[in-house]
Amino acid sequence: MSSGRLRERERAVAPWVRTRLRTAPWAAVAFGVLVLVTAFLAAALPRAVDAYETRGLRQDIAGAPPSRTVLELTAPQPGFGMSRSEREEAVRPAALAAVHHKVLAALPDPVRADARQSAYGVRTFETVTGTDPWLPRPDAVPPEFTLAAQADLAAHATVRKGRLPAARSEVTAATKQLEGAATVATARALRLGVGSVVHFGGKAGGVPLAVRITGIVEPRQPEAGYWSAEPVLRTPGLAALPTRPPMHYWSAALLLPPEAAPALLGTLAQPQPYWRLAPDPGSLTVRDVPVLTERIASLENGPELLRLRKSAGETAALTTGLETVLASYTSMREAIAPVVAVAGIGIGAVAAVVLAMTGGLVTARRSAELALLRSRGGSLTGIGGRLLGESAVIALPAAAAGVLLAVAAVAEARPLPAVLGGAAVTVLACAVLPVWAVVRHRRPRAQGGRDDLADARPGRRRTVAELTLLVLSVGAVVALRRRGTSGAGSGDHLVSAAPVLVGLIAALVLVRLYPLPLRWAARPARRLRGAVGFLSLARAGRSSATGALPLLALLIALTTAAFGGSVLAGVSDARDRAALLATGADARISAPGDLAALPAGMDRAVRGATGVGEVTAVRIERNTDLSSGGSVTLVGVEPESYARLAGELGLGAFPADALTAPEGGDPVLNAVASPGVAERLGTAPRQITTLAGDITVRIAAVRSRTPAVPGAGFLLVDRAGLPERAAPTTLLATGDALDAQALRAAVRGAGKDFSVRLRSEERSAFRDSPLQSGAERIYSAAVAAGAGYAVLALLLSLLQSGPERTVLLARLRTMGLTTRQGRRLLGLEALPQALLAATGGMLVGWATIHLLAPGVDLARLALAAAPGPGSGAGAMEGASLRADAWSLTVPALGVVVLAGAVAAGQAWWAGRRGSITELRAGETR
Repeated sequence: MSSGRLRERERAVAPWVRTRLRTAPWAAVAFGVLVLVTAFLAAALPRAVDAYETRGLRQDIAGAPPSRTVLELTAPQPGFGMSRSEREEAVRPAALAAVHHKVLAALPDPVRADARQSAYGVRTFETVTGTDPWLPRPDAVPPEFTLAAQADLAAHATVRKGRLPAARSEVTAATKQLEGAATVATARALRLGVGSVVHFGGKAGGVPLAVRITGIVEPRQPEAGYWSAEPVLRTPGLAALPTRPPMHYWSAALLLPPEAAPALLGTLAQPQPYWRLAPDPGSLTVRDVPVLTERIASLENGPELLRLRKSAGETAALTTGLETVLASYTSMREAIAPVVAVAGIGIGAVAAVVLAMTGGLVTARRSAELALLRSRGGSLTGIGGRLLGESAVIALPAAAAGVLLAVAAVAEARPLPAVLGGAAVTVLACAVLPVWAVVRHRRPRAQGGRDDLADARPGRRRTVAELTLLVLSVGAVVALRRRGTSGAGSGDHLVSAAPVLVGLIAALVLVRLYPLPLRWAARPARRLRGAVGFLSLARAGRSSATGALPLLALLIALTTAAFGGSVLAGVSDARDRAALLATGADARISAPGDLAALPAGMDRAVRGATGVGEVTAVRIERNTDLSSGGSVTLVGVEPESYARLAGELGLGAFPADALTAPEGGDPVLNAVASPGVAERLGTAPRQITTLAGDITVRIAAVRSRTPAVPGAGFLLVDRAGLPERAAPTTLLATGDALDAQALRAAVRGAGKDFSVRLRSEERSAFRDSPLQSGAERIYSAAVAAGAGYAVLALLLSLLQSGPERTVLLARLRTMGLTTRQGRRLLGLEALPQALLAATGGMLVGWATIHLLAPGVDLARLALAAAPGPGSGAGAMEGASLRADAWSLTVPALGVVVLAGAVAAGQAWWAGRRGSITELRAGETR
């Protein structure tokens, strides 16, 4: 035969891959969709983690006070070894600006400065005293001022009155008359106006320095670095001298024109040139944190500081609190990362098992074809290569599409983890079918062999492999329990893999134990009058759907869903408790610090607001001195209403008669105290000095919490037993649907300077960190993905035995089985596996939650910051991981219901097709 005819015959043979794909197109499409979704999840998860960690880093830096994050480079005043003109030139704007530009250019990567909010100038390191008698003096102490000649004031302030200060002539160290500006807040507090002249003491009784106010300015961005790196520049404050009692004085700042800096050299206030560099977090990513921390340390005391000193002087120093912000961020990230990784590893494991199940399903469906190829001399290499080609044609484009979708869906993240995740899914998807085929057909198999689990005797190799996995899993879990999560590295990986390890142990144990109840139940079922019960048990034992892979997939999926649901429930509970501890009720009405007494009629106005149920008035006195030393928060309450409130909220419930006034005119008041206060006071009556007068108390009960002051040492007494001047200072209101607007309107109408804090608003304040919200979204997605993969695993396991079940029903109908009995048969056959998976999933989920609870830090995930005083410590107690009943039971019941629904649907579909059609299919079993 000629070579041309051979080539024609070769071309006439259809390619293997095209033929196989045309034979089962819908199976190929389903496999491609599964690979696409799995690759998308594998690529999107690390990108999502990267994205929210980067957003968290940027928000932490941008949201921290500039006084903590700014990099301040300072130098001492020019040395006295220089001439006076040289010293003056060193602090003039041109010289400082030149240094500023050089310092900005010398910052090492990844440190970047926001030039718009960065500032430089000269300030008095020591404050100067305002000597004018008309300046306010709270305790007869004159105010102290910081004089700052900071550049670029016009770009950062709006003139409200007057004009910006200027230097009308050349200013020298001998100049004693300057122009200045004050912010609106400074002018209001210090009684300054345009034209006011503030005098400061001179050297050794010399001519004082006088600053005439030419303008009142308002900062344009008061919270930004230009103004808030040194908050006194924009807002004055009351300071206290270290005397007893403390004496207060005003601390403020005046803004001088940059050209006036040489005049500060003539004062004793140690003028100091400075360059404040506001960090720009816009280009930072989570990968930059280690390098950024190292660079900041080098800038503070290392080689990078030496580079800056070449521009700013040999004695320049850099200080910043940015490293503390980075340390706080790193601490929260390290606390949250292992918890989030549990979701990632759990979903990754169940996805891998489902992909492996898909390969097993295809191998089982094509078992006759592959057995025929092996019996006719097909090699394992040849068969595996062809199957690899089939899988690759589908998996490669599907995985690539999944990765591209993940990149498009999640921006600002590293591409490498997404590519690696997609590549891992691709390799697994391409390998499952060839590996399954090679393992199952490594030797030619006889057609029609049984896969009877109840009578199966696993080989020695399988037993050794299972024992090895069991020992490794148990060892890892035991190591985790002993070491916890305090260590780094491997400890975190153990925490993350614990649900998978526990699920693996449970699957191996349950698969080994599963035949026993089937054997026990099948024996009495033989004696029953009907055949449905015995047939269902026999079929459940024979079905290949009861293998280890479907059970492992269901257990891991249910465990991940239960763990994720419990984490979300624990976070919600912790926030609810923290918000309750912050307010003490659904609403709290008081003046700042609980210092002012409530005006008459406020309690009636609050009771009339929409949604308010019950209102409890209390008197709170903080820092009340004890006769035994120390201080306590004294709370005067009405026993009946307050005891009812404490019982309803679950915060230190106590019987009302614990505070009931003693009989017989005994002047001693019964009290409920916190443990620390009770230990200090003891059981004997003790006298206490309050703002309303002296009282004598005796401890009647001890409670760790109370609604009025949940986070402090407290002492509860009956307010009626206090002197007559003891008016209430705080209202605690409860209600199912409080109207915040109506409640605030009622409070404003009854009195001024009183604020309303709602429990619902305090709760919403906890979720302000991208680390927290991002981790919660990851867990929500993990729960949804786990449920989806659980459904898919169950469907695949039932689909694998679907044709065999249909043929069985067709044969049994020819023997007189009714349609109703057929439905019962399929339902009872699917029930053992569903019950095993559901029960095992609940037990494994419960065990995993209790296993990980000591090492899981939910407080950092739930609470970014405590919004109220004293709320943090108490919230930590309620931030532990607990098993959530809904997360455990709902997915498990869903598996049982779904299995029954699939069985019923399969029976209905088989009944519609008819027995003759199925018996013609050529089923050989």
